[in-house]
Amino acid sequence: MYFLLSQLSLMDLMYISTTVPKMVYSFLSGHNSISFLGCGVQMFFFINIACSEGLILASMAYDRFVAICHPLHYPVRMSKIMCLKMITGTWILGSIHSLAYTTYALHLPYCRSRAINHFLCEIPSMMPLVCMDTSVYEYMLFVSAVLFLLLPFLGITVSYGRVLFAVFHMRSKEGRKKAFTTCSTHLTVVIFYYTPFVYTYLRPKSVRSPTEDKNLAVFYTILTPMLNPIVYSLRNKEVLGAMRRVWGILSSRKK
Repeated sequence: MYFLLSQLSLMDLMYISTTVPKMVYSFLSGHNSISFLGCGVQMFFFINIACSEGLILASMAYDRFVAICHPLHYPVRMSKIMCLKMITGTWILGSIHSLAYTTYALHLPYCRSRAINHFLCEIPSMMPLVCMDTSVYEYMLFVSAVLFLLLPFLGITVSYGRVLFAVFHMRSKEGRKKAFTTCSTHLTVVIFYYTPFVYTYLRPKSVRSPTEDKNLAVFYTILTPMLNPIVYSLRNKEVLGAMRRVWGILSSRKK
């Protein structure tokens, strides 16, 4: 679990580093521009990490499913080699998918305004600038969103359905509490991650608006990577103890 969690933390760090530094620089300097190559690099890493993080969350759900529903098989099903294969697979699939879509997007003819109505180079916000029919590309984007968002989310839902069924039949109250704590933490992260992505990429084009897309992008580019470490840290007794001590010191100073 902690090995997969370390990979999630690495992805969140890379994810937020892909968009936030450029956004902050543009906001403070007033230079709201990016080179064509820089836009492609940002798009590649954004799609790559977004897809890989969705797959790693599904892997973490499978890890919890095996740990709770098949505890005796856990050392075999979730061995170090299996974890390495899962991690490697998520990065490879995310990279291949991102490379294909980024390469195709950069070869499209942009003959209209070059002003992107967004704070990052994201495919839905760039399609209105293309001066050719993009229906096929947008259809493939929808299919990839189903494969990398909807299917992993359904897998997570099934895994936790089995987990909840097993937890309700546990006789030990301590075991139920521990299982609920672990699962609720991961489910919170899953909801924060998948909800804005699914709403953005699986909506019909006719009901989208640039303002709404930008507001939703704030969640999955800034808030979710920022909240993930906090959500997982709150179940750590040492972290909670340190927070209580700091809060006590601050409260005493105010008095």
